[in-house]
Formats: sequence, C-alpha cells, structure tokens
Amino acid sequence: MNDPQQPSSSSDRKLLSQFPPHSYEQWKEAAEVLLKGRSFEKTLITPTYEGFDLQPIYLQQHLHGMLWKDDLPGLGSRVRGMRAEGYREASWLVSQELSAPTPDGLNALIHEGLGGGQDELNLWLDSNGRRGLDADAEQARTVGVCGVSLSSLDDLSRLLRDVRLDWISIYWRSGLATGALAALYFAYVRKAGFRLRELRGAFDNDPLGLLAEGGSLPCSLDDAYDEMAALTQYVKSEAPGIKSIGVQGHVYHNGGASSAQELAYVLATGVEYLSALSERGLNPAEIAAHMRISLSVGPQFFVEIAKFRAFRMLWNRVLESFGVAEADRRLHLHARTGLWNKTLYDPYVNMLRTTTEAFSAVVGGCDSLHVGPFDEVIRESDTFSRRIARNTHAILSEECHLSKVVDPAGGSWAVESLTAQMAEQAWKQFQEIEAGAGMADALDRGIPQAAVESMRSVKLKNMQKRKDVLVGSNVYPMAGESRLDGRKVDYEAILRQRLAALKEARASSEAASLIADLREVPAFGLERMELAVEAARRGATLGELHSAWYASANGSESAPTIPFRRAAEDFERLRTQSENWKLAKGEAPVILQLNYGPSRAYRIRADWTSAFFQTGGFKVLNDQDFNSLPELLVAVETSNASVAVLTSDDETYAAEAVKLAQALKQARPHLYLLMAGAPGEREAELRAAGFDDFVHVRVNNYEMNEALLERVAPKDFGEAII
Repeated sequence: MNDPQQPSSSSDRKLLSQFPPHSYEQWKEAAEVLLKGRSFEKTLITPTYEGFDLQPIYLQQHLHGMLWKDDLPGLGSRVRGMRAEGYREASWLVSQELSAPTPDGLNALIHEGLGGGQDELNLWLDSNGRRGLDADAEQARTVGVCGVSLSSLDDLSRLLRDVRLDWISIYWRSGLATGALAALYFAYVRKAGFRLRELRGAFDNDPLGLLAEGGSLPCSLDDAYDEMAALTQYVKSEAPGIKSIGVQGHVYHNGGASSAQELAYVLATGVEYLSALSERGLNPAEIAAHMRISLSVGPQFFVEIAKFRAFRMLWNRVLESFGVAEADRRLHLHARTGLWNKTLYDPYVNMLRTTTEAFSAVVGGCDSLHVGPFDEVIRESDTFSRRIARNTHAILSEECHLSKVVDPAGGSWAVESLTAQMAEQAWKQFQEIEAGAGMADALDRGIPQAAVESMRSVKLKNMQKRKDVLVGSNVYPMAGESRLDGRKVDYEAILRQRLAALKEARASSEAASLIADLREVPAFGLERMELAVEAARRGATLGELHSAWYASANGSESAPTIPFRRAAEDFERLRTQSENWKLAKGEAPVILQLNYGPSRAYRIRADWTSAFFQTGGFKVLNDQDFNSLPELLVAVETSNASVAVLTSDDETYAAEAVKLAQALKQARPHLYLLMAGAPGEREAELRAAGFDDFVHVRVNNYEMNEALLERVAPKDFGEAII
C-alpha cells in the first residue's frame, strides 16, 4: 500500500515536468548577464595550486568516465572509505598532540585529555629524545623543548601513571629514536602487567620525512630501514595492534607544497618503505598493515576532502601493484590541521580555520585527527585552547552527526570530480619521482625540495599581493592589537630535575652487559628487538639503547631541507617591526590619511586604504574628513607623520588632484605623498605634481608596507626620513 503522504510516481513526474532541466550553456549565459560585463572565467573559475580549476557549478556530466562511481564503501577503489560501515563502525580517533617538558607534567595533560574525550594519546619526545639523546648527552640541546624529556622506565611509569594501556591508543612522536623508545615502552608494558597484544597505536618512524625536514640523518638509510624492519617484525609477532612505520606529509605541507605535491611525495615515500622492507624479508601485506599515513589539512574545503579520498584510491593502486590481495589493502590515515595558514596575530581566527579543516578531514574519511589549538604556533597551549580543540571533534561527531554517516561527500558531483582531478595530478607527480630512482634519490638530488620551494614562492607572492587571503594578517587586520603573551618555562630548573632523575636511573641500572650484546647482534630481526626490550627492563636508558642500536651504523645521510614556513610570516615581520618601533619611540609608525570631500563619495576606498596600511602595523590617522585645501594644509603642517595618503573619489581627483598635490608638497617638501587609487594614464602628470606613489588593488601590499616602514621606522632604528 502506498504511503498517502508520498506523491505517486505519476504525480511526481508531473511535478518534475514543470521544471525542465537546463544545460550548462544556459546557466552560463544567465550568469554572464548578472556579471554585467565582467569576465566569467576570471570571476567565477578559480585556479588551484594543484593544477586544475574550481568550477562555479558541477553537473552529472562531470562524472563521465569515473571508474569508481559505482563503488561501495570498503570495496573497490576505497575512495569511499576502508570500511563498509565507515564511522558507524568506528569513529575517528581524537588524537590530540600533547606536549610537556617532564613526565609528571605530561601525565597531567594526559588525564585532562582523557577526561575531555580524547581516545588516542599523541605524545611528543623533546628535541633531544627525538635525536636519541639523554638529557646529559654532550650534544643535548635545551631539555624539555617541544616535547617530554624521557629516558628511563621510571620516566615512563610517571608519564603513564593510571593510564589503561589496554583501553587507549598511543601515537608516539619519536623521531630517530623509535627503536629505543619502543624497547622502553614494551618493557614498561610488561612491567605494568599489560599484554603487548592488547596495545594499539603507532610510532612515527619516518626517516625520509626526517631527512627532508632536518637535512641530515646520523646513520645511513640502510641502517634506518634495518631498524624499521626489526621493529616491524617484532610488532607483527608480539604487538600486532602497533603501527611501526610512519609516512608523513607534514613537512611538505608546512613548507608550502600543494596538496597534490604532498600526496605524490607521501606515495613515493610509502613505496620506498615497501620496497626496502620487502628486501628485508617482510611481505608487502605485512608492511602495509603496520603503516600509518599522516597528512596535513589545508584551507581549501572541497579540495582537502578530495585529497583524502584520492589518497585512498592511489594507495590502493600502489598496494595492488605490490601484489597485496584486496582484503589486505589496509590503511590508517591520520590527519592534523595544517600550520601553513596559522597566524600569530588575530589568533582566535585560527579556531575557525581548524574547524573547517577538521570538517574536511572527517568528511574525507580520516581515521584519526589532531585539531590544532588556536595558539599552537604562538606558545604551549593552555587548558582553554586544548579544550576548544577537543570539543571541535565532539561538535563534528555529536552535533553535526558526522560519525553517523558513511562517506557523506560520496556522489557529490563537485567532490567526485575534484577527487578524480586530485588523483590525476598527484599520480602524475608520483610517477615522475618513480621514473627516477625513487624518493630517497629524489631527496638527495633536491627534486621535491625545489618543487616545494617553487610552489611556496608562488603562494607567498600571492599572499603579498592579497590574491590569497589570511584574515587578520594581510586583510582585515585588527588595528592596535597586542599579541598573545608567550609562556615562560624555566628550562634550567627542568634540566636540573631531569639530570637528577637520570643519575638515579643510571645508578640502579643492570643493563651494561646487555647493551654490549646489543652492539653485536645482527642488524634486524626478532632477536635484536627482544634484546633491546630486556636491556630496557634492566635499566638501559633511551640514549644508551639508541647508541647501542646504531653502534655499527655505516655513514650518514644529508639532503637539502624543506624549511618550515607559515604564509603570514612576512606580514608578521612587518607588524613586529612596527611594534619594536613603538616600544622604542612610544608610538607606532604613523600614516596620515587625508580624506577629502564628502565621505559618502569615497568611504569604501577610505576604509580599504586604512586596512591596507594597518597590515604593516601602521597607526593610520583616518578619523577626520577634510572639506577644503586649507584644512588639508593645517593637517599636514601640524602632524608628525612623514607619510600621507590623499583619499577621495575619481571625480575629485580629475578636477583637483594636481592642485592638491602641489599645495601639499609646497607646504611640506619632504612629505611622502600617496594617492589612494590607480592613476591610469595620468600617472606621469600626477607624479610631476607631487605624488610619490599610488595605492590600489594591483599594488603588492607587502612590498609597499615594507618600503614605507624602512622610511619611517627602519629595522636598525636609525634616523627615519621625516
């Protein structure tokens, strides 16, 4: 029996017949009418850094020839996800990064996170630990910086106090010290009464990523692959829930790469590890099962959704080429909100950025996710910023109900089309790497580095010209804003505390003979890892384990680095220069804005001009309108500003600009005078009259602000030009 509330199929067809379909050409024709002469292509089509265009509208025809359009989640290409039930089977892990200098301090953050809904601990070793060094090592740098200082079983006992390791996943950010940290961790697990087979989590064991980021490795890649193989063989046998291989795209994203470049280099790195570990006796299915892939999430909402969906398809293709059976083509895809677009100024806007990025990652189908606290590029996060970041997960899951749907973007003509284009571009660049000798050779020759640098230069130039927008930095700055204070950490006190703890740990160690044996054991295999775990149980420290593991290391590696950059850094330097001038002189550098004539005639231009210079940290005196030349002359003669910008409408410029410029320059010959608006064909005439430059939408915002700051507030605090 038909539902009386639903229209019959015949009435439904009758209703639809009243709305005949329209073609793309008809829609475009109507759009061009509304554009009133503006270019359709330049106004509504957006080129991406990935090499394809965002269209203003997508139709079913864009799906023509798409091979996966009939795939179901968990099957086929894996575009729609790795599991048939998606998040209905298991939601993404709330994997917030946690960092504190000491084990006790990090334990407090762990329990704060667990109480707030976190279900994976994302734990960073400090900069020394990630290099395999104890706090008392001769090469040790500041202890407790950017992570926890950890050396011994007692440290782990303090760090993981009251944590149920059989309930929680741990993602260890271990850098070069993965083997040593794994030995300590597994020794602690047994000591604490848990079973290794109950463990879940991962180690970010990614030597190629570290090479690209830091420019060097203290061992050869063969040595690093030996360690990776030994750990993978061990967890395969003893702790199958642990991922022992990490492939991370963050270094490329944070260096300014496009999303397609990030995918290409991650794919090439994954292939390198599959090949290296296959040569060491592991089969590709086993290797893939113990990999965790980590991608950053950028600001382009639909493009980033497409990136995650495209990666699954491309990785599925890679595993197929290695002969991995369809049922064994596994993937854990971790995401973290990117750092490229995060800002020091107007930092609360970072909350909005991470929210849209988290939405993209979840809709794209990530398996675990870190949402960056809004102040993570400024200082160590606090309780408030960490809570807001965790609650972003909760809102997406519990209020947006994204954990109750499977592949919410599936079938979207826009997303499916972008997924295909993203996959095509990433695969093309991946094949270029593979056409050589692979990712390690490409890094050695600087190929990815040069490509990322080229992309970064284009992005930064567009940022300077404000073609790309960062709210609060290069547009809509908050005038007079004070930056968030950093948090002072007494690293000297932390060093003393850590040295005392390390001395105590060494005094009770009984691992000397085992450390000696570890130096002699074959490069990879279960025996090596079992010996390291026993040495850790007997008191060996992280540094001792790491040193013994690499005692027979042969050589080292070096490559050009991919430096960490943020898009806002150029503008932040200008703001900092202005702030330093204010601290030294008592007032920020000043620009006098001469708003001339009836305000209603030029108000939009005036507001735009004020914001243009506020991005450089200038104090813009813009709160007065002037109705006559004598008023303008009084203003410039009584102001201490050495730069002034005349702001009015085009009709006034046509009639009076020359006269006004001549009078203003006669009153103050050294005044640097600008005109708000493009000069057009009159530029020579206007410059001859006294205008030194012109500010308009085609001007490079950064370069003009930089030049003006050097005139009135030079970095070296020499004499400004008055």
